[in-house]
Amino acid sequence: MDQRLTNRIGETEAHAGLKRLALVWAQRQGYSACAMEVTLPRCRYRADLATYRQSGKQTGVTAIFECKQALVDLRRDNGCTSTTMRRLEKVHQRREILERTLRVHYPALRVADSLFAEFDSHNFSAIEHRGYKQVVRQMQALQNRLFDCTKFETLIRYRCANLFFLVLPDELFRESEIPIGWGALVDSGDKLTLRCKPAWQDTTADHQVRFLHRIAAAETRLLNGQLGFTFEEILAARAVL
Repeated sequence: MDQRLTNRIGETEAHAGLKRLALVWAQRQGYSACAMEVTLPRCRYRADLATYRQSGKQTGVTAIFECKQALVDLRRDNGCTSTTMRRLEKVHQRREILERTLRVHYPALRVADSLFAEFDSHNFSAIEHRGYKQVVRQMQALQNRLFDCTKFETLIRYRCANLFFLVLPDELFRESEIPIGWGALVDSGDKLTLRCKPAWQDTTADHQVRFLHRIAAAETRLLNGQLGFTFEEILAARAVL
């Protein structure tokens, strides 16, 4: 099991170990369908562990587990869209003020690349203005955070599953940093302990079926790799069907 979980390129043993503990915990809770590295429906993200559990006459329960071994990794995905957008708007306003001022004081920066002078661009980087370069860097950082660092919030907003769990080592757990709606499973001596309960998220029956299909597809890819099937052999088998 450990060898299977450490085969991903760039994955550390610590991260693979958290995934293994999450898999064991999930199966003990009755999640009989589980898969690693599952591409999720409704969004572009991939889950460390996606699971499904039957639930009587209902369509079942889906759960997503995200494993974080370092604080910087946890905080990177825990961005808040509304807060980041407010900060981005303020920095954007500062950039506009600076650009208006620089156009007045440095008219030579204008680049005649339009039929109309009012639409000409300006090469602000030519003067190496320290304040302007700082504002541009701040905008780039906030834009990257807005588009790439809101994974936890996005998964909740898109209702990608019924339940969401963060899997963390004990020294990383801070209740105030657990995303709203997420539960927290903490590694306390090779065993996970539920320290924060997740909030239930309603999903449709159609979404449950698609989620279960993604689990099956991920496990099928893994099985194909373990058996040494090539992509051409898989395509040929599908053509026969």
